[in-house]
Amino acid sequence: MTIVPVDDVWIRIDCEDHEAQELSSFFTFDIPGAQYMPAYRKKNWSGKIRLFKLRGHLLYRGLLSRLMTFAAQQGYQVTNEVPIAKPLYPDTLDDWVNAQPLPVVPREHQVVALRALLNTHRGIVLSPTGSGKSLIIHLLTQALDVPTLIVVPTTGLVAQLTADFVSYGVDPDRIQTIQAGRPKARQAPIVISTWQSIYQLPIEYFADYPCVMVDEVHLAKSSSLVGLMAKCLATPYRFGFTGTLDDTHAHRLILEGLFGDVTQVTTTHDLVEQQQLSPLRVKMCVIKYPVSVCKDMRRALYPDEVEYLVTSPQRLDIIAKTAIATKGNVLVLFNFVEKHGIPLFERIQHLVVGRDVHFVHGGVPSDERERIRLWVEQNDNQIIVASFGTFSTGVNIPNLSTLIFASPAKSKIRVLQSIGRTLRLSHGKTHATLLDFVDDLRVGSSVNHVFRHAEQRVQYYATERFPYTLHEYDVEMWLRLLSTSVAKSLQSAPSDAGDSKVG
Repeated sequence: MTIVPVDDVWIRIDCEDHEAQELSSFFTFDIPGAQYMPAYRKKNWSGKIRLFKLRGHLLYRGLLSRLMTFAAQQGYQVTNEVPIAKPLYPDTLDDWVNAQPLPVVPREHQVVALRALLNTHRGIVLSPTGSGKSLIIHLLTQALDVPTLIVVPTTGLVAQLTADFVSYGVDPDRIQTIQAGRPKARQAPIVISTWQSIYQLPIEYFADYPCVMVDEVHLAKSSSLVGLMAKCLATPYRFGFTGTLDDTHAHRLILEGLFGDVTQVTTTHDLVEQQQLSPLRVKMCVIKYPVSVCKDMRRALYPDEVEYLVTSPQRLDIIAKTAIATKGNVLVLFNFVEKHGIPLFERIQHLVVGRDVHFVHGGVPSDERERIRLWVEQNDNQIIVASFGTFSTGVNIPNLSTLIFASPAKSKIRVLQSIGRTLRLSHGKTHATLLDFVDDLRVGSSVNHVFRHAEQRVQYYATERFPYTLHEYDVEMWLRLLSTSVAKSLQSAPSDAGDSKVG
């Protein structure tokens, strides 16, 4: 077996047919939930992803280390003709970092990430919200000093990253931003763009960039990200950054194939221990529904169950009154704009006195979202009602003290990225609070869909070492509590009575 470099995206494996079949099997994975996808239902797709191309014997270059491990396990004789990356600044990196004119001192984990990427010329940094990924990206651009394309998921992050670079001392004339309607041809050494603005550009466009970085790499749709990175044939420096990776093996291997191995440089728990992030208190606010409702919903499909919950007037009242009873800046996250977000926003507006209430969803222009973000950052006692898709990732509001999950969430990435919005340090902020509403429609041995999702979230909290408590009341009791002084601040609890540790 001989491994031959094709370009900066692909390697070719020259091998016997039976070895190719074994490689194909090893790099083939089932996609979770494929049976629900239209292509699978129409029998246009097997529900599997195949990372090794039998036609041409091609594999993503970033999977070389996994290929070598597999070959060793199988006892294959391997000739590897792929050149090994020469580490940059192998002995002088610390001195180089210390010599940079920065307004902040880089933290240890930031230097660890920088060294790992400069040693291998490619890779993914797994580092949570608040760990300073923008400084790592900046230091990479300075250390490499080559034309660099930085891809982010939203226009808000284009503006935020640009502002961060300027704060680190970069001349604004060295930065070009690409958004809708702006020129795309490179006019500066550092180009920052949303992936939506460039992923359909021809392959020739990307030949101008020896370095490509993708921030919040988990957010780009797989097909779009693959399409974009597969065009970077002559891009030896390729880096991804994220705070959270999907638990699915296939998703991780796609990202590794495009960028290289994953390096985790720190954790949220470590940053909290180092007093670089706010401690988080999770309160599982369980709403118990009447037995008659539970029986009616016992055999409901997931969409029907969610439809009932997000349109329930009583549940709407509970969440609206909870947001109002909670002091400080509050972010309320929902899934469905028309049937949940709008009614929730209108209900809060109707009940609240003396507080600003803001509404953010995909239809709100990016400049208006930024205006709201800045207003909340500069003021206190604000309420933001926002969709998960717009405010769960990449939004920096340090003085945000409380997060409310108004819609059931299952995705690990969505849950942890959303939590990251509350963890940044701010003057006078002692901790952050997550109010996670759990809908209990259990009856007998039957467990409803969103309750199972809540059980998954508890596993995420346990893994991240977030302390959590249980607050369990029926619908009417929740409404009574929220109508009394007992619930004026849910940062403490809806009621000290009824608190119990989970797990």
